[in-house]
Amino acid sequence: MRSKGVCRVAGESSGNVRLRMNQAIGLAIADEMRSDNSVVVWGEDVGAAGGVFKVTDGLIEEFGSDRVRDTPISETGFLGAAIGAAVSGLRPVVEIMFIEFLGVALDQLVTEAALFRYLSAGAYPVPLALRASAGGGLGFGAQHSGMLERWLIGTPGLTVAVASGARTGYGLTRAAIRSNDPVVVLEPRRLYAERETFEAGPDAVISLGTAEIVQSGTDATIIGLGGTVPVIQEAAADAEWSAEIIDLLTIAPWDRATVLSSAARTNRVVIVEESPETGGWGAHVASVISAEMFSSLKAPVVRITTPDVPVPFAPELEDRFLPTTKEVTHQIECLLSTGAPDPPWWVREGVTL
Repeated sequence: MRSKGVCRVAGESSGNVRLRMNQAIGLAIADEMRSDNSVVVWGEDVGAAGGVFKVTDGLIEEFGSDRVRDTPISETGFLGAAIGAAVSGLRPVVEIMFIEFLGVALDQLVTEAALFRYLSAGAYPVPLALRASAGGGLGFGAQHSGMLERWLIGTPGLTVAVASGARTGYGLTRAAIRSNDPVVVLEPRRLYAERETFEAGPDAVISLGTAEIVQSGTDATIIGLGGTVPVIQEAAADAEWSAEIIDLLTIAPWDRATVLSSAARTNRVVIVEESPETGGWGAHVASVISAEMFSSLKAPVVRITTPDVPVPFAPELEDRFLPTTKEVTHQIECLLSTGAPDPPWWVREGVTL
């Protein structure tokens, strides 16, 4: 049979590779499966089809159908089975095709997996890694384009991370599989095809709960997560202002020390999130920064969000809906020139929501 994907190599991968994000995540899974026979992969179409987004392409050829299992279309069933497998000694990697599909199995994740260690007084850890594609930008419509990390970040016992490219997808996935507690890794699907060169191998594992400063700067700290990180980088690339860019990587728990330290250096903070204005993760981060750094901030913390409407289907509307480099640039320039943010674009343009 012809080899597929990037997984058909002997031994754990190491060294410099250039991969799409979906390939990098698949490589991370393969590397963990090679080093630990208890790692198994379950989900709809993860085996013979290689995953709907080809993340698991080639895994079943290398590891066989006992370790890479196509499941029925029953998220409640196979997630519940994975939790049982996790407390019994396996390390399941479960794919939820679209994060919205987790809704029917949310009880399994937030009241079972997240709480088992606590309810058993530490006797039953749950080493479960749950992967899901998420986010807009590809025209999948309102029911298949949400990030929905806000469903999860208020659940004690659950770690939530979001990939921002091939390197972070690889590093976070390996960390999630190694964790002895349940971890959700969201994969912005519009980044699956984006290529990046990085060093693969055990040294590329990214510690959960740790943010990265991807660019140093002096005028403002700009905080992103997942798909907003490339947007921020593009906005800052040719700007006259100097931005310190933080990729949060993990939103539950989030790296307060790195964020507050950066805010103390720049004294201005902008948060860019692919979440609605109401209830987005940035509201909590902004509240902590405002409370801890009030006396040293030169301006209010700014949140750049999506409007409180469903993700639109029409490409021109979806492109407008998501945070853009233009909006990031506009808000930072307003902040630097006036000391205050401008209203969001839908208010400035008089859009009725």
